[in-house]
Amino acid sequence: MIIPKLHYISQGQTPKDHLENIQKACSSGAELVQLRLKGLSEKKVLQYAEKAREITSHFQTRLIINDHYKIAKTIKADGLHLGKTDTCPSIARKTLYSWQLVGGTANTLKDCQTLLKKEVDYIGLGPFKYTNTKANLSPILGLEGYTKIIDTLKTNTPILAIGGITIDDVAAILNTGISGIAISGTITKNFNTITILHKLLNASATQEQRYTFKTASK
Repeated sequence: MIIPKLHYISQGQTPKDHLENIQKACSSGAELVQLRLKGLSEKKVLQYAEKAREITSHFQTRLIINDHYKIAKTIKADGLHLGKTDTCPSIARKTLYSWQLVGGTANTLKDCQTLLKKEVDYIGLGPFKYTNTKANLSPILGLEGYTKIIDTLKTNTPILAIGGITIDDVAAILNTGISGIAISGTITKNFNTITILHKLLNASATQEQRYTFKTASK
């Protein structure tokens, strides 16, 4: 399974802001974006998801839909991301097309093990540190938390760091064995950081690379 190392999670005061920011991310070289709209009706989310699909298709950028698995199928998104309180990945998988990615959020070793049993394609593990992007924040993991979990899991499934990550954090995070990163705020503030992040992650803006499991010592 080939998954980009950098995920941009949409952010904005309004749904329109989310779409504008997705367009900016795509034009700045993002390989994958996640549409994350909260507090809207399913009908509204579908409306904006269709527009996001148009934008990402134009740039040939992958689109992940947060939470709404039926919408992900309807608009033929590239995949779905499920939070800890969202639908079970196994249930969503039965609805989705076989080629659609399914990712899940984890905060603990047990969360990761549960998601791996449900055969998710990637795990978003966090938060790395404090972020005001998400309400009801789970306990902070930090570098030590990542290292312990990665060393115990020894999985080939990509595990992405998420939560308050800045450019200065990336090198240290990768040393824990993490496969990639999911970022919202840092990119939204300056979309030029996408180019810098690609270089730091050793991921070309035009060529996706296959993950290989790395031990924390590398």
